[in-house]
Amino acid sequence: MSNKAVSPRSIRRIQAAPQSSLPFGEEAKPGFRTKTAATRLTPDELAEIETAAENAGQALSEWLRATALHAARKRPADPAELVLAEVWALRYALLNLFHTGAQAASEGRQILPDSILKIRDEADARKLQQARKLLSDFLAPKGVGGGRKR
Repeated sequence: MSNKAVSPRSIRRIQAAPQSSLPFGEEAKPGFRTKTAATRLTPDELAEIETAAENAGQALSEWLRATALHAARKRPADPAELVLAEVWALRYALLNLFHTGAQAASEGRQILPDSILKIRDEADARKLQQARKLLSDFLAPKGVGGGRKR
């Protein structure tokens, strides 16, 4: 046996079996879960999350997915995202209120309080998603989804 260094190129690559039962080259339908996220846990950590899933009446995979998505969607990634979300919501609300007010005035009526609440609620519901989209578009490499405009 020699003590020669093994080059990474000389190691045979073993291809993992695909996790999808789709024929080669076919795309999954939108909305189907086709990706995996793996992590390593200590036995105590595994027991802890299994207990939490059981207490919630869910399978471990369902509980992990729901918990991870809830955490990801709940809080902005950074303060800039939060500020951008609020600015977007303010802009959305103002433009919609001006438009609704002008439309009502041209028809000789007033804006109803329910209309104002509806605009506010829509702005609140969409602000974080829109801020993330704006940041993503801004930070994308030039030529991919817009990117930075210079």
